[in-house]
Amino acid sequence: MRAKLYRSLIRLINGPATSRILLKFAYSDYSKFLIKPYAKFYQINLEEMHEDIKSYPSLHAFFTRRLKAQARSIDSKADTVSSPVDGVLEDCGEISPTSEIIVKGKRYSIAEMLGGTKTATTYIGGTYMILYLSPAHYHRIHSPADSEVISTYSIGERSFPVNRLGLKYGDAALSKNFRVVTELKHHNISLAMVKVGAMFINSVEMVNHHREWKKGEEVAYFSFGSTVILIFEKETFQLEETLTIPSEVRMGEKLGKFLYNK
Repeated sequence: MRAKLYRSLIRLINGPATSRILLKFAYSDYSKFLIKPYAKFYQINLEEMHEDIKSYPSLHAFFTRRLKAQARSIDSKADTVSSPVDGVLEDCGEISPTSEIIVKGKRYSIAEMLGGTKTATTYIGGTYMILYLSPAHYHRIHSPADSEVISTYSIGERSFPVNRLGLKYGDAALSKNFRVVTELKHHNISLAMVKVGAMFINSVEMVNHHREWKKGEEVAYFSFGSTVILIFEKETFQLEETLTIPSEVRMGEKLGKFLYNK
């Protein structure tokens, strides 16, 4: 009953018209007066921002802010996977033989998430990681490893909440929301990075269109809080032992390491 009520309410207020109005406002000069209250409410660290808070012309510009060059340390080892974002590691686990994952007690289809059974077959028995970005987090996305870009494509039209309530009561938001999938190859290991749009504003903007990505370099950004899912082939990734679920992680922090015995 709660799930049905939640989904009905979200669908009622989350339409194309609402999204356009919010996006237009966020880009406008009128939204500038919200920047300081927003920063205060979410306790955003102003010292690590690349620009002074007064210089941002709109709430969107502040939301997609960049950080100072030394604000994050990128794990430098060639065989490690670094976090592509600031966020919360909400879950990590194994992809089932039926290409499904279980998050907060709900099943999600990797085939649906990636847009095809053939693509999903690569990751059966592999590992998934879910990194949630709240409105308080830095919203630029970076490469998790030195990789070759195999393909980038988008799927879906509308987006619903991907916070804990959304994962608990929503209708498979991780595999149905608007999302941009980037398939990568690190040496002979395949991995996918799924950038999932959030409620109201679908926007996932790719800013790096090179065929080669270097670990830690910026590749995209969200225009609203959202989620990044990393997916690895079977027996090619080992989670960092010190990480617990859930836990806060920072962009560039070591999430685990590649296993080259594939």
